Amino acid sequence: MSDKTPGQRARREPAKAGQPKSGAGRAAGPPRADAGRGRPAAAAASRPLYVTGLVAALWCIGIGLAVLTTITLIGWIAAPKSAFGHGMAGVFRTAVNFWLVSHHAGFSYGHGRFGLLPLGVLVLPGVLLYRGGGWMIRVAGLPHRQRIAVVHVAVALAAPYAGLAGLLALAASSAEVRPSAWQALVGCFLVAVIAGGLGAARAVVAAEARGRRVRSGLGALLRLLPERPRSLVIGVAGSLSVLLASGALLVAGSLAMHMADAGDLYGMLAPGVVGGVLLLLVELAFLPNAAIWGMAYAVGPGFSVGAGTSVSPTGVFLDAVPAFPPLAALPQPGPAPAISLLALAAPFVAGAVGGVLTIRSLPSPVSEGAPLWGFVSGALTGAVAALLSALAGGPLGGGRMATVGPSAWQVGLLAALEVGISAAIAAWVANWMVLRRPADEKPKKRKSGKSAAKKPAAKPKKPVRAVPEPAVPLSAPVPGDYDLRPEKAAEPAPKAPHAPDPLEFEEAEPVLAPRRPRRRSDPVPAPPEERPEPPPGDGTVVVEGHLVDEQADEPEPGRPVPPPREDPERTENRGGAIYVLREEPDQEG
Repeated sequence: MSDKTPGQRARREPAKAGQPKSGAGRAAGPPRADAGRGRPAAAAASRPLYVTGLVAALWCIGIGLAVLTTITLIGWIAAPKSAFGHGMAGVFRTAVNFWLVSHHAGFSYGHGRFGLLPLGVLVLPGVLLYRGGGWMIRVAGLPHRQRIAVVHVAVALAAPYAGLAGLLALAASSAEVRPSAWQALVGCFLVAVIAGGLGAARAVVAAEARGRRVRSGLGALLRLLPERPRSLVIGVAGSLSVLLASGALLVAGSLAMHMADAGDLYGMLAPGVVGGVLLLLVELAFLPNAAIWGMAYAVGPGFSVGAGTSVSPTGVFLDAVPAFPPLAALPQPGPAPAISLLALAAPFVAGAVGGVLTIRSLPSPVSEGAPLWGFVSGALTGAVAALLSALAGGPLGGGRMATVGPSAWQVGLLAALEVGISAAIAAWVANWMVLRRPADEKPKKRKSGKSAAKKPAAKPKKPVRAVPEPAVPLSAPVPGDYDLRPEKAAEPAPKAPHAPDPLEFEEAEPVLAPRRPRRRSDPVPAPPEERPEPPPGDGTVVVEGHLVDEQADEPEPGRPVPPPREDPERTENRGGAIYVLREEPDQEG
């Protein structure tokens, strides 16, 4: 749906010099959804909201009537002309009646009032209004108060939609068929408010998601609700899902067991090819009604097919029924089938599911109020079940068939008690388990119904720092704890090649004197030269086993001569060996 005239493309006008671009001079806020679609934002803002709602309502009504008129025209060509009216005016009038029936607006004819309407045809106007609400919120922009904006869009769409539906109901009236104008007003307004509001809510959440996927309008609406009402809505939705699933399973199983009877009804009607297709479409449209009837059977009251009849777990009492193939699934008169009694457990299972979902959806666990929240969820489930039972039934003409379908108040009351009590018990148990969970255990995050978010990669755990142990004084060594074996002696250093071999004497006098550190200026002494041993007693010096002549050391030319030492004993370092020089007195004197 576009806000421009169909077939024309919007022209983009270049921005004049000195003028800001679209949205450049406005205050900071959420981006407008119609930006970049060929429509200036100023034009969308200048259009009143109710004018936009009128445009959306015209589009929805036009597309819906076009689809139903096509189907009616095909039936008018294939079937006898009197079935769908006389001429093209009769065809259009029949299409308008079908369109009003799709909004659950009944009509009257010569034999009474027809109010048993198929709920499946609500899909067509529901989808159109859903898209219309989303288009309106995109055109109007995203204000800061989004919840109020969704309500304004829904009302702005539903008001002109219901007014046009009332005018069409008056225009389609004839002597044979007279649509109910007040039912057309109320039904069309409620359908437009619900479907249009869901579409607007989804558009708001989708715009905030910025490219992330949004699954459904129901999830979008839940994200706009406060936390505690949202938990009740989730609990009611879970309980109703279980009830409707059990009813649909019960109907499908019964129909599978009576396929032969359904085939006999097809042969009796002999609709032909085109009539068979149209009959199949009508049967599919009545499938939601059949599921609600099965839910009423599982809850307990059951349903009726005419005055004085009853189909319930307590027994089956039937009379003549219309020749409609899906009604072949009705059990035979007498006691209820034993296998169908298993469906009586469905309300209690639904209550358990609803109570657990309600508690798990609460923002914080409660203590004493958990059973109360569960019972409130079950009571609301009973109210919704009563509303669905009222919509799934209705009169089918006059006389005995004026009462068809389940009793709304009986189904609602029993569902509220059964589902409410089981939901209260389940909520108490679920809340007790939540409170019993250790405080350090973090609860698992639940998935949002709106976005198919990817699971983030698990962060690596930080290494735990070890706590140092307290210092303990060491005790005395204990024998055996240490290796007391003597270590190997270190190998001697390699001998210098220029060092002379020391001579060993038996009576060598070990004299060690403190070593005088050598100065950097002192030259390194040269190794002594070996001289022939002089005869003893002529004033020689014995040096650690070496016989050195006293007069042998003569200074070399150009080398400074050190002054003589005063001490009678002195040490010299020659080639890494320590020499102790000592003067011996002359024995002759």
